[in-house]
Amino acid sequence: MPPRIAIFASVLLVLLAAVPFAVIAWVRSAPSPSRPVHIVQDMDFQPRFNTQTVNLLFQDQRAMRPQIPGVVATSGNAGGAHFEQGVVDGAWATGLPGSVPMTMETLQRGQARFNIYCTACHGYSGYGDGIVNQRAIALMSNAEGPIYGTAWVQAKSVHDPTVREQPLGQIFNTITHGIRNMSGYAAQIPPADRWAIAAYVKTLQRSQDATLQDVPPENRASLNQ
Repeated sequence: MPPRIAIFASVLLVLLAAVPFAVIAWVRSAPSPSRPVHIVQDMDFQPRFNTQTVNLLFQDQRAMRPQIPGVVATSGNAGGAHFEQGVVDGAWATGLPGSVPMTMETLQRGQARFNIYCTACHGYSGYGDGIVNQRAIALMSNAEGPIYGTAWVQAKSVHDPTVREQPLGQIFNTITHGIRNMSGYAAQIPPADRWAIAAYVKTLQRSQDATLQDVPPENRASLNQ
């Protein structure tokens, strides 16, 4: 049997060893008006000016600096609602913004971007028969059931009446923000290219739904040959 003094000393040492951990737990859980201890200073205490204070560095002695005239933000609605959102006077835009002219170059640019970003699911003709969609449909129709519990939604055809009737601005908005299971492409495709894609989608729709009356009279004779 160890001496009672040894037992008492051991218990006391255990209690003292637990004190730092108890203090740390209490400090971390209890709110305090005092500043926290910063062992690594980093940029916590860098020199700065509070709002509404004097800064003698500037002629007007204001620490809060006003916006510089003529500076435009690199994000947000810098290009206007038409260019950035596809909206004109609260309704979907029916035409391209002024900075994106309707030219053959714009349509060719839209075709190139469409082929890069859209054909995997929608197909080159826009009927929703892209290679990724075909592969997904094949996997979902597997007799053993969906693989790993995944699911797939048939890619939308741009020739569907619900899409064909959409204004140009709405198609641009869908490319930007996505719709249903389709994610948006704002991070990958600049706004001007999204407009070019939307214009090309309209071209695809027109190519599949055009009538003889849409062809200029001087060119109709060649179609009958």
